[in-house]
Amino acid sequence: MEMFKDYIQIAGVIDEEEARMLIECGVKFIGFPLKLSSNEEDLSEYMTANIIRNLPTAVNGVLITYLRDAIDISELCRFLGTNIVQVHGEIDESQLSKLRRIASNLLIIKSLVVRADNMLELETKLKSFSPHIDAFITDTYDPSTGAYGATGKTHNWDISRKLVEISPRPVILAGGLNPDNVHSAIMGVRPSGVDVHTGVELKDGRKSGELVKGFISEAKKAFELIRLK
Repeated sequence: MEMFKDYIQIAGVIDEEEARMLIECGVKFIGFPLKLSSNEEDLSEYMTANIIRNLPTAVNGVLITYLRDAIDISELCRFLGTNIVQVHGEIDESQLSKLRRIASNLLIIKSLVVRADNMLELETKLKSFSPHIDAFITDTYDPSTGAYGATGKTHNWDISRKLVEISPRPVILAGGLNPDNVHSAIMGVRPSGVDVHTGVELKDGRKSGELVKGFISEAKKAFELIRLK
């Protein structure tokens, strides 16, 4: 799908000021984590809706959520004013099918959380979820905390490369990316897009314009190199 070609997403926004900064840096996809199974939310639903509804036409707000019910997901997307949702956590295939049926305008991204030993499980999920979604996003499991994604840690990129090769849907790479490693990650994995959260933040938890610009620049260079090969 053309929407997910060379897709670059920056996730996690603290306030309107940070959202404006990301837009000025050229970010086209901004992720807003809500209804999480772990970690605190950066913004309330009302503040998120206000930011998303005032984004420029060329910029997309993306709901990132661990909700498991199709109706709940659809209603939250409608409230926020977004038509892109990134579904994390354990959700039944039937709920994804229902979400596609009741919200046909939504672009649905489903997470694939990579562990050291779950390639067969991921292959099964690829097959079962693909008919109901538009793209996948990989992320990292942290055994020390039990967190499924949003860990700020990388995983075995060979696994993500294999998923890219066999997936009938575009695959976005996430998990521990930053301006220093995103170029090599893209060249090695060949994903349709990349996503970053903590990798462009300073110690105070705010996004750095310099790091965001560096991330986008390195990602674009890698995507261009792949096209030329």
